[in-house]
Amino acid sequence: MNNVALPFESFGVSHRGCVRELNEDSYLVEPDTGLWVVADGMGGHDAGEVASASIVDHLATIGIASSAPDLRARFEDRLSRANAEIRRISQSRGVTIGSTVAALLAMDGRFACLWAGDSRVYLIRNGSISQISKDHTEVQELLDKGMISAAEALAWPRRNVITHAVGVSDEIVIDFQQGEIMPGDIFVLSTDGLTAHVTDAEIEAAAVSATPQAACENLLQMVLARGGTDNVTIVLVKIGDGRNGAYPGPSRAEG
Repeated sequence: MNNVALPFESFGVSHRGCVRELNEDSYLVEPDTGLWVVADGMGGHDAGEVASASIVDHLATIGIASSAPDLRARFEDRLSRANAEIRRISQSRGVTIGSTVAALLAMDGRFACLWAGDSRVYLIRNGSISQISKDHTEVQELLDKGMISAAEALAWPRRNVITHAVGVSDEIVIDFQQGEIMPGDIFVLSTDGLTAHVTDAEIEAAAVSATPQAACENLLQMVLARGGTDNVTIVLVKIGDGRNGAYPGPSRAEG
């Protein structure tokens, strides 16, 4: 099985939200490469934007890989280069800057999701949404240890403190999950500006009921209508199944 046999359509949107002056998020939609990325920068005025842009700029140079392992190797190489560049910028400015990253790699009927920080990757399959990534946050660590409840986590004072990011240390800590792509799969990548205002169930409902472009725009409008307290970035990838949800014509489209 390969990507040609399973047509897909993808789209991405990004917005500064209703409160922030700058949009420090960045994203990448590269269907021909088999790569989709969101990144949420941090580090004060304009520094976060520099960090997230560095990640996207480096990953945009991956090109066409020869195999799924080659794609993964190219991704990790480019991310390492971005990490080094962000470190140099941090040292020259005398401040710590960095960025989350959440990425979907797809090739030869397989997918890999890689992430650092609290930007997320969701998979909607057979009418059910699941979060593939696991937040690198203090609050998630407390949840894992059973020290707080899920209800307490929602209002935890330090719930937005992340424990891993690109650019904050010489070594990058990234997690990954991988598996087989199935017909009808929908992947949603987002920064925390989406999940601060929209539930998983609402993400699923929007994603399954519209094209990737319409779904991204609908979710963005939902965030803005609810106050948009942070930058928000959404990337959606739909896998055709040859029946309902298939995409006639070109096998790949991007936004």
